[in-house]
Amino acid sequence: MSRKPVLLVIAHGSRDPRHAATVHALVRRVRSMRPGLRVETGFLDFTVPSVQGVLESLAAEGVRDVVALPLLLTRAFHAKADIPAVLGDAPPRLRIRRTEVLGPSPLLLSALERRLYEAGLSPADKSSTGVVLASAGSTDPEAIAVIAAIAREWRHTGWCAVRPAFASASLPRTEDAVRELRELGCARVAVAPYVLAPGFLPDRIARGAAGADVLADVLGPAPEVARVLLERYDAARVPSPAAVGA
Repeated sequence: MSRKPVLLVIAHGSRDPRHAATVHALVRRVRSMRPGLRVETGFLDFTVPSVQGVLESLAAEGVRDVVALPLLLTRAFHAKADIPAVLGDAPPRLRIRRTEVLGPSPLLLSALERRLYEAGLSPADKSSTGVVLASAGSTDPEAIAVIAAIAREWRHTGWCAVRPAFASASLPRTEDAVRELRELGCARVAVAPYVLAPGFLPDRIARGAAGADVLADVLGPAPEVARVLLERYDAARVPSPAAVGA
């Protein structure tokens, strides 16, 4: 049996079948980039297998070490409450290390740009294009502040302007940010969904992008996203010197 910890990707889950299909496509890419690494997927809601079910199966197999990776872009409610709760109910024989969430990461900005270029933009368009960084939204102030900070950072890479927008819980909405960028005088407006998989809120983002010139796809199984997963796994599987000495 491999001594590498098993990577357990913990996804939110959705009634929309496109969500699970996209998560599985991302996990397949991770496996292809790291042959020999066992990667399992569990869902918090709506979709099987459940996180608890995967943990119980791993324990029954004799697995001891698991790296649990929240498939989340920000540290909001699911990262702070749901996932610690479900991991706290794991079989006691498992040693579980939890990674940080995926964002923020320069690789995710690269993935956003990849999706915009796939949708028809080119690097030469950056200075004349305003971008809406459209996320699902959250009631968590920390998560909202992170999205705003990412938008500010991204603006400095050469775009005409970048504005954050939210599909729920927070303002502005995507359509409002599109309108603001028009009023700023950007020759072109693009919407970049800062979401991992299709579903109800990404569909709302797409409707809000009706007045934009370009709508990028969700991040999905972009190679940069897969690399972030592997970075988080590698950081979690090797305890820091401080943790070892604690």
